[in-house]
Amino acid sequence: MSFEDFPSAFRGAVYRPGDAGYADARCIFNAHVADATPALIVRAEDEADVVTVAQYATATGTPLAVRAGGHGVDGTAMPDGALVLDLTRLDTIDVRPDTGVVRLGAGVLLADMDAMLEKHGLVVPSGTVSSTGIAGLTLGGGVGYNMRRYGATVDSLLSCEMVALDGRRVTASATENPDLFWALRGGGGNFGIVTSFEFQAKPLPPLVSAGFIVFPLDQAAAVLGALREYLPTAPRELAIIAVLTKCPPLPPVPQEFHGADVLMPVVVYTGPQEKAERVIAEAVALGTPVATAVGPMPWSAANRMLDVIAPSGRRYYTKGGYLAELGDTAIEIVVRNAVNAPAPVHPMLPSAVQNVWAMGGAISEDFDEDSAAFSREGASWMWEVITEWDSPADDDTFHGWLDNARAELMPHLRGNCYINLSTDSGPEWRRSAWGGEERYSRLVEVKTAWDPQNLLRFNKNIPPL
Repeated sequence: MSFEDFPSAFRGAVYRPGDAGYADARCIFNAHVADATPALIVRAEDEADVVTVAQYATATGTPLAVRAGGHGVDGTAMPDGALVLDLTRLDTIDVRPDTGVVRLGAGVLLADMDAMLEKHGLVVPSGTVSSTGIAGLTLGGGVGYNMRRYGATVDSLLSCEMVALDGRRVTASATENPDLFWALRGGGGNFGIVTSFEFQAKPLPPLVSAGFIVFPLDQAAAVLGALREYLPTAPRELAIIAVLTKCPPLPPVPQEFHGADVLMPVVVYTGPQEKAERVIAEAVALGTPVATAVGPMPWSAANRMLDVIAPSGRRYYTKGGYLAELGDTAIEIVVRNAVNAPAPVHPMLPSAVQNVWAMGGAISEDFDEDSAAFSREGASWMWEVITEWDSPADDDTFHGWLDNARAELMPHLRGNCYINLSTDSGPEWRRSAWGGEERYSRLVEVKTAWDPQNLLRFNKNIPPL
């Protein structure tokens, strides 16, 4: 499509293939879709521009992609031949320190949010890579280092401002359009164009303790088993992501372990600093580490620790799922697939990673499954497998290893899952991802009410009736 009839009332920047700035405008996190060429990218200056685009899409029956942070692993923010609405200019942050209520524009990135809230001793539970956008993270549910203490990102969400496909500006909250609010809290970008989010931020100390512990892979099964026993007694302020990968050449790690298969728990403790040494010692005592690098730092630094191993512009392919328990068989599968993982294609970056996220606490126990579309019922652990590489010539290698690893673990995974950490696996997977047929049917009803033409289809899509 040429989009020659695109409204002149739109005040933001407009990019077509070949225009100066088009290449930069189309860049997103996952280069796996680097060959896609949207027909038109329009960058909204304000909510009025969003209304103009929504009304145009509806009047012309034009499917519409939405780019906020551009971090979604599926790369659906920049589909080939599509009309793309870019929300990156909607990046205002309004903090009310007296109440802890914060309003974030849809273009806000986690790094900017963390830096601003840190000044007030506040945090919104969010993801673990600072270049992630708050919009996609929230609409998919939102997990991270504060989930055991404060729950998912959507558990702190108070309301959303949304532009409907017919151009109406609506509020979604527990009291206004509550069915829409339920769906927006985990159902993805299926229902409308959310322009801002209002959260109840939570207190956080000026310093947290964060870093990593490195165990040789021959200790992995024992350490994961010990972690399974320790977690029910661990403080909720302690986050642990047990990472299985080939060890990058990190300075504290002895040289003989550079490139070796390791279990490397990433730990973040957000409780009182006077208790941090004891809590971290408990995590270290799960095995006999070859290196420990955990220390006090500002929250904004802790929440960008993983940025260095997840740079924008590589080719990414991920899957994931919930485990009701971290059983011995599941541990054996995960460890075996760590051994079988392809070698890294970059000297400083991993190429094949399995993450075992410790859940429990607020994310698993302090929520009502019916309160939001983001399902967590029965989830005690979350397994995530990530591949990242640079050349299309390596696609089959990394796809094949990841798909085989997931197939082996599938009998142990629940049907519901966190949609943001997994590349779309198709219609049947989506029908169970949100917690089963009844909940999926509720999402379909909301989709039908707000986007009956399925114009917002570039996502983990929920087709309307």
